[in-house]
Amino acid sequence: MKLKLSVMLVSTLISGGAMAKDLVIEHYMGSTKISDAPKRVVVIGHGALDALDYLGIEPVAVAKAPIMPQYLDKFQDAKYASAGSLFEPDFETIYSQKPDLIIIGPRATSKYKELSEIAPTIVFSADLKQGYWQSTQKQWRNMGEIFNAQQKIEQKISQLNEEFAAIKQYNEKNQVDALTIMTSGGNITTFGSQSRFASVYEDFGFKESSSNVKTNNHGDIISYEYINKANPSTLLVIDGDKLSGKGNQVEEQYLDNDLVKATNAYKNKRITLLDLDAWYLSISGISATEKMVSDIKETVEL
Repeated sequence: MKLKLSVMLVSTLISGGAMAKDLVIEHYMGSTKISDAPKRVVVIGHGALDALDYLGIEPVAVAKAPIMPQYLDKFQDAKYASAGSLFEPDFETIYSQKPDLIIIGPRATSKYKELSEIAPTIVFSADLKQGYWQSTQKQWRNMGEIFNAQQKIEQKISQLNEEFAAIKQYNEKNQVDALTIMTSGGNITTFGSQSRFASVYEDFGFKESSSNVKTNNHGDIISYEYINKANPSTLLVIDGDKLSGKGNQVEEQYLDNDLVKATNAYKNKRITLLDLDAWYLSISGISATEKMVSDIKETVEL
């Protein structure tokens, strides 16, 4: 009887140990050991919140922001405690939620050390040096591993891999060029293949309409003459004024211009207003990436 009891006890301990195994997650700030399938998660970043929403994970606290992606607006509800802002976490509130995992975006990385003292903390952020889509897949796989959702993640990656490949093949075969711009505060800024919107060129296969774009993640201010001279066949536009609540007037305020109207993009109706939530606010989110693909598919009519 004692032998049987001992065997059962050892079996239970082994089984329990397997269920409570630790995971080591590699991310932007290094590596973090966390418990399998955390139950109390704090999220500071729209991209990570997008991914958890897709997986059906309910956080206990989220960063509140004046401009929240519309499709994530439900997280403004008071039932989700405020974890502070995207840049300044509310440490007291986060601590009071007794999290077993904190997921932060790139804007909160300066607070990584302090947050790690409250609970295991990982960074959900695309690494532009690795490329948007390649590094985004890494973020998703981290989420799949943490929340035991590997199959769902791999199915989505496989689907989007095919869509990215089809668009890239079409653009490269047809030598389709694009100029990517953001309009904000009366200024127009362009972004090239080494910028925050490098995915336009690296992942979607567009050629740069102009080779004069400097290597600058935050873009370079340009004139209407610059757009006219570049003469893009495709013009991709991000309405940055929406960040201050003054958007939705891009066509009247910025594109109703003779120099823009003289471009091939205007003549051939190849000017696309990209989704701000997807391309700017929720970087590397799953729904965001799907929307990015959808925007470009509509642009090239695939």
